[in-house]
Amino acid sequence: MSERVAVRKTYKLFIGGKFPRSESGRSYLVQSSNVSLASRKDARDAVVAARAAVKGWAGATAYNRGQILYRAAEMLEGRREQFVALGVPGDEVDAAVDRWVWYAGWADKLAQVYGGANPVAGPYFNISAPEPTGVIAVVAPERPALLGLVSVIAPAIVSGNTVVVAASPSEPLAAVTLAEVLATSDLPGGVVNILTGAITETAPALAAHMDVNAIDLTGVTDTALAADLEVRAAENLKRVLRPAPADHDWSVDPGLARMTALLETKTVWHPKGV
Repeated sequence: MSERVAVRKTYKLFIGGKFPRSESGRSYLVQSSNVSLASRKDARDAVVAARAAVKGWAGATAYNRGQILYRAAEMLEGRREQFVALGVPGDEVDAAVDRWVWYAGWADKLAQVYGGANPVAGPYFNISAPEPTGVIAVVAPERPALLGLVSVIAPAIVSGNTVVVAASPSEPLAAVTLAEVLATSDLPGGVVNILTGAITETAPALAAHMDVNAIDLTGVTDTALAADLEVRAAENLKRVLRPAPADHDWSVDPGLARMTALLETKTVWHPKGV
C-alpha cells in the first residue's frame, strides 16, 4: 500500500469578510500548514474593505455591536479544542472568551460613561458624545497569540471602529483561526481584516496609508521599526498607540484605556425651548 501524501491546510488572509489568497501568491510554512504572506497590495485592499465597513458598523446600535461581540465569544467557546490543538493553552482560550464578553458588555455603556450634558452659560443644551475614530491599523502582539489578539481587536471595534490587523508572523495560526470564528459571528464583512506575513512589509504600508485614522503599535518590538512607523503615521496626523512593554501582562483587567484611546468626542450645542 502506497504511503499517503499529506494534504496541508492553507490559511488565507481575511479581508472584507472573505478569505483571499495573497495577491502575490506567496505563502510560508507554519506547523506543517501554508500561511499566506501578505503584500503591500493586500494591506491596501484591507484598508479599502475597512473603510467601506465604517459607516454601517459605526451606525449600528451599541446594543447590536455588543450582541455581535458576545456572539464571537460564543463561537470561540465552541471551537476551544481547535485552538488547543494549534498550541494555544486552554486557559488562554478561556481568557480570550471572557475578554470578548467583557468588551461586549461595554458597547452600550461607553456613551454614558464618556459622554453627557455639559453645564454652560446661556439657554443651551451642550452635549458631548464619544464617536469612533474610523479605520485603525493594529500590529498584534506575538504572545499570548490569542488573548493578545483579542485584547487589541475588541476594544477597537466595540465603539464602531474597523480594523486592519497585522498578525504576528511567528504565531499566525491563532489569528487566521480567529478569523474563521469571526466570519461565523454575524460580524459584518470588513469590520475586522487580518493580514499574515512579514510585519516589516505590511506595517509600513498601513502606517503611511492616508485612509487609516490611527495605528496601534502594540506588537512592534523593534524600536527602529516603531520609530519609522510613527514618522510615516505623522504624514496625515494619525493617532498613534505606542508599543506595549515587553513585560506587559495581558491576563489582568484591561481597563478602559484602549477603548477611549480610539474615540473622538463630538460636542453639540442646541438652544433650549421656552
